Amino acid sequence: MKDLTKYQGIIPAFYACYDDEGAVDTARVRALTRYMVEKGVKGVYVNGSSGECIYLSIAERKAILEAVMEEAKGKLTVICHVAANNTADSMELAAHAESCGVDAIASIPPIYFHLPEHATAKYWNDISSAAPNTEFVIYNIPQLAGTALTMSLLAEMLKNPQVVAVKNSSMPVQDIQMFKDAGEKARGCGNFAVFNGPDEQFIAGRVMGADGGIGGTYAAMPELLLKADALLAAGKIEQAREVQYAVDNIIYALCACRGNMYAVIKEVLRRREGLDIGSVRAPLAPVHADDAAQIETCCRMIDEAISKYC
Repeated sequence: MKDLTKYQGIIPAFYACYDDEGAVDTARVRALTRYMVEKGVKGVYVNGSSGECIYLSIAERKAILEAVMEEAKGKLTVICHVAANNTADSMELAAHAESCGVDAIASIPPIYFHLPEHATAKYWNDISSAAPNTEFVIYNIPQLAGTALTMSLLAEMLKNPQVVAVKNSSMPVQDIQMFKDAGEKARGCGNFAVFNGPDEQFIAGRVMGADGGIGGTYAAMPELLLKADALLAAGKIEQAREVQYAVDNIIYALCACRGNMYAVIKEVLRRREGLDIGSVRAPLAPVHADDAAQIETCCRMIDEAISKYC
């Protein structure tokens, strides 16, 4: 039996950290990792969507993970997303992640070409084979990957003993129940994990059976997600829902800028936490001068919600 308690709780998606010229800055990566440790979150999800992985080179992704592990090893659960646009690069990243000592690797399905399920299964199993001693998390994000995890594909992947979880970022919350049920029927109760992906439905996902959450906005306001999770664990569902509504309103405000949401979050971290991790990589849009007032609103909303609920 695998110990999956390390996948329970709040796991922020890690942001790409750049210097002022836009190059990956490992000192800033380490600073962001220390921030995560200090906030008391369960773990980090490295080099995923929020980490701008599709705009990073293989060497940059390796450097980011190495810097994270310098600060996080033994302090945080580390899940590293290793999918790339071809199998060989993905396998290289998987082997590197295992050598760094991550808790798990993760992968979206192949993007752009719509492949048959047997080809997707081979892609994932090939990646897993490059890190044979490391647990594997399927990342289901159909709205961006262009293809969804089906029950038949999940059943095929459950033949691989290293597949221990699904990070589910589809919007129908019932997908969590379906994946959790299938995984536990195949492996036994407690032997398969599902992460809630959409931040706006964190509490709904947890109620539906998600073991924890991995989210792209968590790091902007970890106190609120930790509080919501604690309230839910205590059976205080109405209070947890109230915090979720506050989180959702903050997310809507973060998305109301001209700049990309991650650029906005990075500016919020700079203003609220004194944590400068740069901007975002083109073609993502950086913060615009017209965003200043809205960013101040976002900072104020986070401050007020933390003061009220935490």
